[in-house]
Amino acid sequence: MQLNLRPARALAALSATALIGATFAACGSEDDGKAGKEKPSAAACEPTTPALPAAAPVAAFDPASKTRSFEADNGTVEIPTDPQRIVATGYAVPVLLEADADVVGISEWGRGTALMTDEDLADYQALKKVAGETAASTDYEAIANLKPDLIMLGVPLPVLGDVDLKRLESIAPVVVLGPDRPDGWKNLSARQADAAGVVDYYEAAKASYDAKAAALAEKYAKVLGEHCFGHVGAYGDVSAGNFNREYAGAWGTNIATDVGATYYGGPAEPGKGSAAFSEYPSIEELPQSLADADVITYTVDDEGKPSESVQYVLDHDLWKTLPAVRDGAVIPLRYTEAATYPTAERALDEIDRAFAEAFADELK
Repeated sequence: MQLNLRPARALAALSATALIGATFAACGSEDDGKAGKEKPSAAACEPTTPALPAAAPVAAFDPASKTRSFEADNGTVEIPTDPQRIVATGYAVPVLLEADADVVGISEWGRGTALMTDEDLADYQALKKVAGETAASTDYEAIANLKPDLIMLGVPLPVLGDVDLKRLESIAPVVVLGPDRPDGWKNLSARQADAAGVVDYYEAAKASYDAKAAALAEKYAKVLGEHCFGHVGAYGDVSAGNFNREYAGAWGTNIATDVGATYYGGPAEPGKGSAAFSEYPSIEELPQSLADADVITYTVDDEGKPSESVQYVLDHDLWKTLPAVRDGAVIPLRYTEAATYPTAERALDEIDRAFAEAFADELK
């Protein structure tokens, strides 16, 4: 099915000043459109990245007991049943702030402040900071001075090499609960809320997100099923002459897929963690990498601006050769770094706004 394109802004303006909700623009002649690549077959338009496993059920425990055994990434840990003084780092920070858990200290989480509510942002700013944005910046003395009864490290296991775990364990029980894949936050927040004794928050937040995502999936069902998506992520390296190609399950795609967008393919040489969902081809490989996408999305920051690495792609001559770009079928996406269900709802709102404009003719 061909895109129903509306005459609008020129391609140069779209790539240079891309804003969320950009309309698919007719940028070529009628002959150019006929010369474009045909939409791939249904078999070709399928993700090859691993699907997110279902979240494990919350383990039962005796609420009358002062402690309980908890399965964390660092093994079975005896933790307080009702922790009252939690220190949280990394991906645990936004979850526990939103859940109003009993947190006394946190690491920096600058990447998520733009998505925080005024109340959560005030709490974030007021809480004692015990680390910067990296695990290596952990201030052990500051943590000890807070006298925590639980320390939650929201970092991936490979990063633990930068942390003196034994020193932390001498202060309080430590649970390591970090993501092992970009979309892993969807399951991770359940484990983090469980350990903090605020699992009711998780259940309500997930139910709200699922309801909104289902409503949008229904709204766009007839449209999105006709298109094959590709995505340009924000983490390319201009100095190395590469770009960030993201697939289903990556940061840039994992929320849009819940609405029904199909991001085809996967990395040529999948690795572990995020490397199973993204890769960094040279810019010369751009035409081959995105040739089968008849719609391309790309990551922009909270203000709707592309990063330097994304702008590098948008300005490149090879970008203009892509069938989706020639058709103006290009959509910027904001809030792709959402890592909690409430913030992901804001990302859903942005996706709805962008898709409603981009697919306006097809929705009629």
